[in-house]
Amino acid sequence: MIVSASRRTDIPACFPEEFMERIRSGFCTMKNPFSGKESRISLAPGDVDCIVFWSKNPGPLMAHLPELAERGFAFYFQFTLTPYDRKVERFLPPKPELIRTFRMLSERIGRDRVVWRYDPIIFSDSLCLTGRWHEQQFRILSDQLAPYTDQCVISFLDFYGKCRREPVCRAFREATDGEMLDLAGRFARIAGEAGLRIAACAEKLDLSPAGVESAHCIDAERIGRITGKRISSARDRGQRKECGCAVSRDIGRYGSCRNGCVYCYAS
Repeated sequence: MIVSASRRTDIPACFPEEFMERIRSGFCTMKNPFSGKESRISLAPGDVDCIVFWSKNPGPLMAHLPELAERGFAFYFQFTLTPYDRKVERFLPPKPELIRTFRMLSERIGRDRVVWRYDPIIFSDSLCLTGRWHEQQFRILSDQLAPYTDQCVISFLDFYGKCRREPVCRAFREATDGEMLDLAGRFARIAGEAGLRIAACAEKLDLSPAGVESAHCIDAERIGRITGKRISSARDRGQRKECGCAVSRDIGRYGSCRNGCVYCYAS
């Protein structure tokens, strides 16, 4: 079993102590967000092939990583690091601090266990979030992060209901197919120069003509390399049809994240 921790909330940033309590107890209980049915999920090391952490700020969990490793858990991080300011990502630490955290995490656990996410890509004319701006910011971040990761995952903003209701998001706009292909191509060239693979997370538009493959964020191949186990790559049919993730169990709870990102679908 692969544990996803979590698409629904930032467990490393917001709930590191609670997470470790559940690890030490060997299980957690989760309520299905749609049916309300509660289930018990084993967190015994023998039952967990890998934990995939999703976070914008893994720093609070880092002190616990040696204990996780000692208990026999394999893990890697999907680390979202974008150039937005606190109008958009309201409660995150300053970007220089997050870049330091990214580097420190990679140095501790290995660059193949820290995937950089530039996600979501937001267009806004009034906020000057243009293709040219994103290209410049992506190059700046690539220069700083490329030695500490082997892959960047991108995605363009999806306008979920909550995002449309958030006042700041009224300044955002949909990117055209042409804009997405053009920017994806620019990102692919920058990533290639930096020695990074680049992939797109659950995009309806095929970005392969721009040199961007489809991502597998819960990545059976990566987990196999980390663990030495044979991991099924069967697609998780509980996710969007464009999602390439392997099957996992998510242990997060919607509505609990404290990062305050205005575009978030989960809070």
